[in-house]
Amino acid sequence: MKNRLLIIALTLVSTLIFSQTDKRLKGIEKQFNAVLESTKAPGFAVAIVEGDKIIYAKGFGYADYENKIPADANTLFAIGSSTKAFTSALLGLHREVDKLTFDDRPRKHIPELEFFNDDMDKNILIKDLMRHSTGLPRHDGSWYFFPSHSKDSLIAKIKYHEPFTGVRQKWYYNNFGFLLQGVITERITGKTWEENIENKFFKPLGMDRSKTTIAGMKSSSNAAIGYDLDADRNITKMDYYDIAGMSPAGSINSSAYDMSKWLITWINDGKYRDKQIIPKDYIKEAMSSQMVVAAGFPSKELPDAQFANYGYGWFLHSYKSHYMVEHGGNIDGFSASVALYPSDSLGIVVLSNQNGSQVPKLIRNIAADCMLKVNKTDWVEKHRNDLEKSLEVMEEAKDNTETSNVKNTKPSHTKLDYTGTYEQKGYGKFKIIIENDSLFSELNEDKLYLNHFHYDTFELLEVKNGIVDTAAIGNSIKINFSTNIAGDIDYGRVDIEALVDPIAFKRTPNIIDMDAKALEQYVGDFDLMGTEIKAYIKDENVLYVFVPGQPEYALIPTAMHKFNFKTLEGFKIEFLESDDKSINEVKFIQPNGTFVAKRKLKD
Repeated sequence: MKNRLLIIALTLVSTLIFSQTDKRLKGIEKQFNAVLESTKAPGFAVAIVEGDKIIYAKGFGYADYENKIPADANTLFAIGSSTKAFTSALLGLHREVDKLTFDDRPRKHIPELEFFNDDMDKNILIKDLMRHSTGLPRHDGSWYFFPSHSKDSLIAKIKYHEPFTGVRQKWYYNNFGFLLQGVITERITGKTWEENIENKFFKPLGMDRSKTTIAGMKSSSNAAIGYDLDADRNITKMDYYDIAGMSPAGSINSSAYDMSKWLITWINDGKYRDKQIIPKDYIKEAMSSQMVVAAGFPSKELPDAQFANYGYGWFLHSYKSHYMVEHGGNIDGFSASVALYPSDSLGIVVLSNQNGSQVPKLIRNIAADCMLKVNKTDWVEKHRNDLEKSLEVMEEAKDNTETSNVKNTKPSHTKLDYTGTYEQKGYGKFKIIIENDSLFSELNEDKLYLNHFHYDTFELLEVKNGIVDTAAIGNSIKINFSTNIAGDIDYGRVDIEALVDPIAFKRTPNIIDMDAKALEQYVGDFDLMGTEIKAYIKDENVLYVFVPGQPEYALIPTAMHKFNFKTLEGFKIEFLESDDKSINEVKFIQPNGTFVAKRKLKD
């Protein structure tokens, strides 16, 4: 009992210490609560460090909105892409002990890695992965919609990711570059990225509550639940998203208190409690400009934003004439901001359990205005005005979208013709099926309804608890189907990467099971304008056809009496049923025409 009372007492004392208010922060909690109200966020936690001390750490709102469980400085939140600075810092450790240089090609450490073309294979360096200068766009659909716990399987996809520009020509955010950094760490150490993060950072910094997997978060006490705002701005619960093998790009879950130790390390040249955690020279290099994100002069709206660059796992800005190093994070139900002001020995972390939230930015800026003693902006009022304008724009866009489709058009094929398996090697596979006379896609046990938009374009609508989300009509991802010369649906193209052409998923028709007995009705000799064509069963239950002068062709059953050629694109045959149900004719359908062969009668 005494021990329990002591623990409770220590917890209360620590909470009071971390939430004590510096004079510069006078009245700040009123503004924080106003942000909570304005954004309709369930909750958030914030920590402010200066020098080597935590001067403020506190939670607001709820970690669990339904059950009204408060958030505090120790509540776990997903930090999303704020993970990236951890991943690149591991490479800083490897460089310190001569295990690599940032000018190495990543293929030196991952020999099986292939990029889209030879130029990329030869010229991409490790530093290009760290500063987003590979020439690749995001290709996030490749891992988000087709997740895998195998980092190797994700690496194999990179070969098929089309670039949008040349190496080091432009900056563009790419999560796969951080996956590769994580795998380089694994190859060098023989340990997983997760183990490296825990051993090199969590343990020496005393980040005891932090986790590298969503499974770790789920099993922890005082873990926040993620939320979103629906179309009517109601708070709705979101499922945790398992980033799986893409963990080096954004899988860390942490608390404001734990993250404050990470901040202290960065603003103290890589030291924490006199122990060098990250090499000093790497700290300075990572927080210095390595790539220009956006060039140009400051705008009238943001006159103090004088540059926008990228270091290693960090965005670099100016904030009201102060040097700012920051990285946000967004993953289903959570948003984060981890910010450093190295010239001011200041660090601010804000973690929120709201999807795509403005909360981290607003809270960070309010805190920075107070700590830096600059002219204060009314960030709450600015957010309210920006939100009002944003909602107006969204409403106008919705109206325009609803009229953008061509009315009174029909698909070119029957529903059955769209069914099959669709695959793109850089992304993955999904199926299209018919259920209750409607088309659905199946992907990772999720089901989407294909709503006809116009011509051969359909939009993918979520199915929640068996009900189609019709509120998303006009604003959802669309798939456009194309046909080959023979008139078959051959590709489904999905516009999920803005900087390259729509991603083309090749269709393979669904295959039906037919045993040897069912195939026997098709066996025989058929006459095609004087040429004898043989149909026979081989390999137990595979139907073949043989045309003199050509190789034998295996057939794949796609429907009753219908087969595709296994090795020929656009070639198929259909056996024709007579009135007495016997098969006496076969129709060969190919790009140069359709030909009918009649069964040869036995003498």
